[in-house]
Amino acid sequence: MNFNDHFRLEGQHAVLGASSYHWLNYSDDKFIAVYNAKLAVQRGTELHNLARRCIELGVKLPKTSKTLNMYVNDAIGYKMSPETVLYYSENCFGTADTISFRKNFLRIHDLKTGSSPTSMNQLLIYAALFCLEYKIKPFDISSELRIYQSDKVEISNPPSEDILEVVNKIVHFDKIIEQLKIGG
Repeated sequence: MNFNDHFRLEGQHAVLGASSYHWLNYSDDKFIAVYNAKLAVQRGTELHNLARRCIELGVKLPKTSKTLNMYVNDAIGYKMSPETVLYYSENCFGTADTISFRKNFLRIHDLKTGSSPTSMNQLLIYAALFCLEYKIKPFDISSELRIYQSDKVEISNPPSEDILEVVNKIVHFDKIIEQLKIGG
């Protein structure tokens, strides 16, 4: 038999796909909630892409208290780099939404497009990854971490001890993973 060619769908997943079969057991309300959550994730990805392009091109948005506008304008104002991968090992890396490091001052901003509660822990991990990748001691720098969400900005200036604690945990758990990979 010659099967129909659906090359444009390769690598994609349908909402009502077989690999995500849980929808078979959903009520209408549950299905609508799950579907809307997937749309929100897609919208978040598109907003991050828009923000990245605005920052790369230096295109400021109208000055308002809207999350996206504040995030983009601050990133441009602070001359930050968007979507920067911070790497320690194959076991531990991540992408900071925007980051800059000048005059021993580390700045990391995160754009949140959903309404779920957030935590500075994600940004602390980015700060630790930065220190590990660039071999900078947390006590030799100052930092400011910002989360932009729901038309508000949450700002933290974590003590160096907090970043060092995350650095040590990354190094420790990375060693455990490597031992487990070789059967130890």
